[in-house]
Amino acid sequence: MSGTGKSTALVELEKRGFRVVDTDSTEWSEWVPASEEWLWREDRMAGLLAEDGERTLFVSGCMSNQGKFYDRFDAVVLLSAPADVLLGRIEQRTTNDYGKTPRERDLILHHLETVEPLLRATSTHEIDANRPVAEVIDELVAAAERDAASRRAP
Repeated sequence: MSGTGKSTALVELEKRGFRVVDTDSTEWSEWVPASEEWLWREDRMAGLLAEDGERTLFVSGCMSNQGKFYDRFDAVVLLSAPADVLLGRIEQRTTNDYGKTPRERDLILHHLETVEPLLRATSTHEIDANRPVAEVIDELVAAAERDAASRRAP
């Protein structure tokens, strides 16, 4: 969901030494005219998730085909915040122009109503992103560590 702080979270996670990938780029996603949406490049995502890295990997993005990869993640986390917080962040941000037009803001609110419930139903964790960034990052790291440990346990 736009404005939840995904990009900020990746910056902070990288500062803490974690591997991070933002899939909101043409390196990881592609426009599919037939469905009129951005989708993950499945071959690239499969390759990324097959890598055996020594450091925990955090992947950020929201695409309709992401569910195909859920079984390859230790945790699937939804960052959430109230609509007014999301729109305020989008208005203030300078690193991404998405959400600045009335049409895009309407689409963000529509996705909040229609897409966020689907994400909530399929995530393993929901984190309230309407808190200090450090707290959100601490909770992301804790969720990843807990779920990774439980997946490795016999």
